[in-house]
Amino acid sequence: MSSPADRSSISPLQRPLTRLELQRRRQQLQELLDYLDTLEQEHGALHHRASAFAARYDAQLASLYAELDAVEGELHAATRVLAEALQRHGVQLQPLQPPPPSPRVTAGPALMQLPERPALPQEPAADTVELPPPTLKTLYRRAAMRLHPDLAPTDAERTAREQQMMDVNEAYASENRARLEALLLAAGESPERVLGGTAPALKHWLSQCEQMVQARTRVVQAQLAWLRTQALTRMCVAVERAELTGLRPLDIMAARLRTQIQERRQELYIGQRLQADDRLAVDFLRTRYSRMTGYGLR
Repeated sequence: MSSPADRSSISPLQRPLTRLELQRRRQQLQELLDYLDTLEQEHGALHHRASAFAARYDAQLASLYAELDAVEGELHAATRVLAEALQRHGVQLQPLQPPPPSPRVTAGPALMQLPERPALPQEPAADTVELPPPTLKTLYRRAAMRLHPDLAPTDAERTAREQQMMDVNEAYASENRARLEALLLAAGESPERVLGGTAPALKHWLSQCEQMVQARTRVVQAQLAWLRTQALTRMCVAVERAELTGLRPLDIMAARLRTQIQERRQELYIGQRLQADDRLAVDFLRTRYSRMTGYGLR
């Protein structure tokens, strides 16, 4: 067994794990894994919800948006022709800008999937020299060597050690191993000499696993935060909440789109039949420009 001076020169990574520390580290690693599993399940559930909503949204509204865009394009072309004809007749108008695309919520680029979780390294099976816990009798002998009153440097220390040795004798007589371990640790005995331990390879494996799980946790947290901020996800949550109250937001949106398509087709019908010398042409263009830009037309 190494001396205290030898042990003090060993790095924290090389120092053996005690039995209790090994148990604590394993439990800590499992808790990290459990938390990571929870985050990944939360991300997967939200990703699935948003993707399913995107499919439902597109199935119900995508064709209507496409139709509205097409009609808007035809209407813009017709009004440009009319504006150019009016200019040839001496009516100077501001140029009409292309219409903005129909407002919609789309998935945009595909919602990011989580990268595959890397497998943890295999627990080392070799180079893990065990330091078994000492027997109860060995613990008692070590306690006696450390706490015997005859070894006390002062009278006050001797009195304290007499009480401690009474505790040691009582713990040994009742085979209370935990009490003996606590007394030895409190007296300054090294944990591996009291509790046993394992070699550095296992400690390195635990540290490596903890670092990998923590890095993966940060990735999942970042992607989950990104997913929650997406317009598609926010609309999904809002629509589902409204549907729980009996509303049908997508049906309402579809009805509004059909109304807009019908209105634009009526505008297109009128715009294609107006002539440059028709006094209604300027009013039509003013109304069209105002609706597109929010400003009047000179």
